[in-house]
Amino acid sequence: MAQPDQGTQAAPAPRPGGIGEPLRTPLFRRIWSASLLSNLGLMIQAVGAAWSMTQLTTDVSMVALVQTALMLPIMLVSIPAGAIADMYDRRKVGIFALSVSLAGATALTLVTAANLASPWSLLGFCFLIGTGMALFGPAWQSSVSEQVPPHTLPQAVALNSISYNIARSFGPAIGGIIVAAAGAVAAFCANAVLYVPLLIVLILWRRVAVPARLPPERLDRAITSGFRYVIHSPSIRVVLWRTAATGVAGGSVSALMPLVARDLLGGSAETYGLILGAFGIGAVAGALNINTVRNRLSSEQAVSLCAVVMAIAITTEALSPWLALTALVLVAAGAAWMVSVTIFNIGIQLSAPRWVAGRTLAAFQAAIAGGIAIGSWLWGHVAQGYGVSTALLASAAMMALTPLLARWLRMPAEVDDDKEAIDLGAPESALALTARSGPIVVEVEYCVSMEEARAFYGVMQKVQLTRHRNGAYDWSIARDIADPTLWTERFHCPTWLDYLRLRSRHTAGEIEIQQVAESYHRGEGPLRVRRMLERPFGSVRWKEDAPDAGRSEVLPITAT
Repeated sequence: MAQPDQGTQAAPAPRPGGIGEPLRTPLFRRIWSASLLSNLGLMIQAVGAAWSMTQLTTDVSMVALVQTALMLPIMLVSIPAGAIADMYDRRKVGIFALSVSLAGATALTLVTAANLASPWSLLGFCFLIGTGMALFGPAWQSSVSEQVPPHTLPQAVALNSISYNIARSFGPAIGGIIVAAAGAVAAFCANAVLYVPLLIVLILWRRVAVPARLPPERLDRAITSGFRYVIHSPSIRVVLWRTAATGVAGGSVSALMPLVARDLLGGSAETYGLILGAFGIGAVAGALNINTVRNRLSSEQAVSLCAVVMAIAITTEALSPWLALTALVLVAAGAAWMVSVTIFNIGIQLSAPRWVAGRTLAAFQAAIAGGIAIGSWLWGHVAQGYGVSTALLASAAMMALTPLLARWLRMPAEVDDDKEAIDLGAPESALALTARSGPIVVEVEYCVSMEEARAFYGVMQKVQLTRHRNGAYDWSIARDIADPTLWTERFHCPTWLDYLRLRSRHTAGEIEIQQVAESYHRGEGPLRVRRMLERPFGSVRWKEDAPDAGRSEVLPITAT
């Protein structure tokens, strides 16, 4: 096995500074500031859409569907969006995605100004805007690692959450004032205008793209690769399940907030803006203190504590007839919600290598947005049938039960190791191989002492996960019944190009796992590795006098 380039050995990482350290990087500061304006526009638009729906229909479930229309696209589009973010220039993907949302916001403004809006058209435009943001999210979040030094990545993730929640703190109040003074049309127009600064910043960003050694995967194969990585990554699976559960249980807060303002508090658009702003202020406070929480509590302790705080806050919200008390508990709910979501987000970013970062972040977005969309639909129907207070109480009960998931789905410990892929290069081949040659079968023989057999087998289970998530299939480990010290690992790759991709995706941690497995080898010589072309039609002579193919057709290392 080729050894990693010595240049990949990283120096000790600098100690992380405060939450604002990533803002010292000019590129990140510009993008973060522009995204703050964009998020502010989204909050203003959300207030306008939710309040507009209360004026268009008396159906309570339709009001809750506004939140679903904004979040459902993230669940549906995030996975292909993550693949696109990993396949293409993330800056260009972001520009296109923002253009989609800008077009949706502009169309909604014009339709509403012409008095042509209906409940379903309002939901449709919200869905279009949400689709653009769903496409934008993975490209934006996965490019954060390109904008800041590695040791400040957790703070940068938290700052992006702060950006959203600063907007959530002030946007709803501004949105309520705009809606009350000038109507929903002005709110929709403000959203469209506030997309423009972020578009300009992305257009001016001179992103340095590193040329790929191998050609990009097709979209369907890239999506499959993303699913495969998530399925064979236990820590990521746990985070996604916990994220979705939190989204379903807590979906009532944002979905039913307009009804809390109108029905439980007897207020107007200004009331809705105030309580939504209170939730946002709490979220900003939570994000600002995320480093303190992570230093004092484990991920599981923090997430469980936040769930309990949210359950108490939602219960109080359901029973409170006073604006001040409702706003106070929503501050606590916002802080708990943001700490939970940020810990989930950081867990994903610290667990996934860069080559699949967009797809794993897309899976995270799909989990949180899908959970919120399902929760919004669920609690909206409960509110329609049994009342807003009952729906909130049921949501609080579900939230209080989520810490019990730790028995089966305990949050993994955060491990901030190097996630850059190490390309092991192409092995020697004496056959004429093209990118589509395959399947490729790999066999590795280990000679392991009888005393170490059980320990070796345990390590090979970890090797199996690394093979599967990087592109192999039909992995197996077999033991010779005539010579129990002889073990054979076997796996397939669909094509020669897929095998080269597998060799280019290993992280330092995965290579270390393989080296541990190799350390059990007690044979006289090195490991014996066989790489074989299965069903090698075309690599053999088609006539008796035709020569066998030689080395000349091996896929070039410099292919792009």
